[in-house]
Amino acid sequence: AQKGYPLVITMAENFSIERRKMIRFLGAQVVLTPASAKGSGMVAKAEELAKEHGWWQPKQFENPANAETHARTTAQEILDDFSDISLDYWVSGFGTGGTLNGVSRTLKAKSPHTKIMVCEPDNSQILNSGIPQARNTDGSHSESHPSFRPHLMQGWSPDFIPQLAEEVVDAKLIDGYLPVDGNFSLQCTKDLAQKEGIFVGITAGATLAAALKLAEDVPEGTNILCMLPDTGERYITTPLFENIATEMSKTEELLSRSTPGYRFDISPPAAVTEDEPELDDVAVKEMEAMINDSNNPVVMFALEWCEFCWSARKVFAEYGIDYRSVDIDSVEYAENNRGGKIRAALRNKTTWNTFPQIFINGEFIGGCTDLFDDCKDGSLQERLSTHNISYDSSVKTDPYSFLPSWLHPR
Repeated sequence: AQKGYPLVITMAENFSIERRKMIRFLGAQVVLTPASAKGSGMVAKAEELAKEHGWWQPKQFENPANAETHARTTAQEILDDFSDISLDYWVSGFGTGGTLNGVSRTLKAKSPHTKIMVCEPDNSQILNSGIPQARNTDGSHSESHPSFRPHLMQGWSPDFIPQLAEEVVDAKLIDGYLPVDGNFSLQCTKDLAQKEGIFVGITAGATLAAALKLAEDVPEGTNILCMLPDTGERYITTPLFENIATEMSKTEELLSRSTPGYRFDISPPAAVTEDEPELDDVAVKEMEAMINDSNNPVVMFALEWCEFCWSARKVFAEYGIDYRSVDIDSVEYAENNRGGKIRAALRNKTTWNTFPQIFINGEFIGGCTDLFDDCKDGSLQERLSTHNISYDSSVKTDPYSFLPSWLHPR
């Protein structure tokens, strides 16, 4: 992003939604591949796209620069941190194999007593199987490894042995393997968050799970270092968060009710009626001109960052309806309280004090949910057709799906 390089990422469709959004938020594009094709499908699609479009590929599963970076940085940081005490075991899983390759060879060279322990999902132990990876003449894998099974740890243990990982096996740098149970991995991930305040993902929890099992079998005082390679926000749509509620629990509802105000189960006290401001004739005329503007028959008076206004905007965009949005709280209407004066004129006309307020061809149709209901029963489409306002008649999307997901049922 800093250098302005365009980036395309290939990703299996069963990876978490957060990964797609985060990558796209950083400005890259994401091309999804079928889950049935596994990690091999992601790699093959990347090769296919690069060949077709003349793109450069980092080839992270085989690029020696991947491992070399970890040899120079990650491994050196570990050595520095353990310079005054003994590091007896280093525990890590593997994805591309870069961390495993770079750290293991550096530790073996500079801290030969440190044992290298590799974690794998207990149902998908491809390195520990001892079965060689089938390869093409160029070194790339030719098929999925026979010991691979679908597992919980996204980013760990693809369906093939990466060349960088195979180099570690061939060099006999691995001292042992630690199969990891998926359920224990989930528990360790939650324990890290709720007991240590460390918010990590499933693969990090899996590494800790393996280290804890190892700790049961080694002498007291043994120093074990495990790698926590990822962060928890990538896993919100995975089984890690499956039992994490979005609504208040019974206990939380009781807490809410322990004080009198700001609750969902009782109506708030009636607002104190304020004296209506004197209407500004200029603002009234401006409002009427906006409502009756033949060049903009659909006009929405809105608050710039109101979630209901944004939901209405999404519906207009979905149906391809051209409209004018008058954001009365925006900078454009701030001078001399122009927006406030238009708001007073609107309240006098509609008696409403909430937003959005939507007009079609001069007629007030209501707010956000009124728009949604009109979409659902077809009256909006009839009204638009009557006034020759174009829209996409093929749209079948439920307009209520555009409301923010956090909105509490009233």
